[in-house]
Amino acid sequence: MGFLHHNLEPVAEPIALFDQFVSQEPQTLILKEKVLSVTGDSFDVKLTSGQTLLKVHGAWVSISDRKKVEDASGTHLFDIVKEHFHLHTTYAMEDTHKKKFAEVKNALKQLIQNGSLVVGSKATATFTDRNDRVSTFTMKGGWFDHSADIVNQKNGQSVARIDRKLLTGRDLLFGQQTYAVTVAPGVDAALIAALCICFDEKNNEDKD
Repeated sequence: MGFLHHNLEPVAEPIALFDQFVSQEPQTLILKEKVLSVTGDSFDVKLTSGQTLLKVHGAWVSISDRKKVEDASGTHLFDIVKEHFHLHTTYAMEDTHKKKFAEVKNALKQLIQNGSLVVGSKATATFTDRNDRVSTFTMKGGWFDHSADIVNQKNGQSVARIDRKLLTGRDLLFGQQTYAVTVAPGVDAALIAALCICFDEKNNEDKD
């Protein structure tokens, strides 16, 4: 498949939970939106080479809608959990000891439109990396747009780019919306994939 990498600048310092998923070159992942959105399904997150990056397993019956995330060899890395009792849909990531290290939720924002104050919301991901540094990523552009950037709120740098236009018609099978996510050098591809799964789940639930 003839995929093109976007020119994303390397980050000054690695942003990672798992060193093995950090590359010095851009990495492009392939995900299928509607597969991710079906609770209880299992699927792989792959590189454009066809190599499996992550295996994700969903529980058919789970009050927390927990998804188990493993590496390609089957080692349990973390879980993605839907948190209840929030005003807005909220997803969390927990390590193998059920300690939360990341959260995806709506952040309120205020805009001035036509001289009036408008309050809206935007998906925001906050997480603690392996060096105990807290970072916040937001999405520039909408999840259902043809393309969108995941931006580090600290410095405005794009750490990943979601692009549906990288794919050809033959990649769109059985009505599934397939999309590519390019990860900047120095950024943990597993972290970005997990954030995309959370964004996908949250936005599809909001849409429904």
